[in-house]
Amino acid sequence: MSSPLSLLPFDGEALLYENWCTPAESQAYFDELLRSSAWQNDEVVMFGKRLTMSRKTAWYGLQPFRYTYSHVERTALPFTHVLEDLRRKCEETTGHTFNSALLNLYHHGMEGMGKHSDDEDSIVPKSGIASLSFGAERPFMFQHKKTREKIKISLSDGSLLLMKDLCQQCWWHELPKTKKVSGLRINITFRLMKS
Repeated sequence: MSSPLSLLPFDGEALLYENWCTPAESQAYFDELLRSSAWQNDEVVMFGKRLTMSRKTAWYGLQPFRYTYSHVERTALPFTHVLEDLRRKCEETTGHTFNSALLNLYHHGMEGMGKHSDDEDSIVPKSGIASLSFGAERPFMFQHKKTREKIKISLSDGSLLLMKDLCQQCWWHELPKTKKVSGLRINITFRLMKS
């Protein structure tokens, strides 16, 4: 594994490990995550109405953490063997501690994630967030909250993105929709939740 690329010029750090695992390892992780995860359709509340999205999610933790995003609360399931393996390896690579994992399953490029920060009150402030990508390569974008500077990258199969320090406080990030991608992508964000 090569040294990570530093992506942000100021106000926080984002480090990209482009070949965090081999193509064969990535395919094995993808297949196991697709098969064994407790996927359910993502839900959001907009204008007082609960909407069911086509994207699927799963929420896991070392404790039954409650996590609320888009006004919908979830309770964490116990880690599976594959998630525990990935968590341990992410901790070894990054030097950060994680106790929970949010999984997203994107069926194609027209499923994405709008501009946001992972700065909910339930997450330990300024803690590292490790984002793993398996499957289809997707564009990804950071935007500074004050200067509006944009940084565009690609998240490839088997890559690890570590966001830390002031990253969540000073930058938004986004998975833009694109018609150019037709394949499945699984994303895992390992977090440190308040106990």
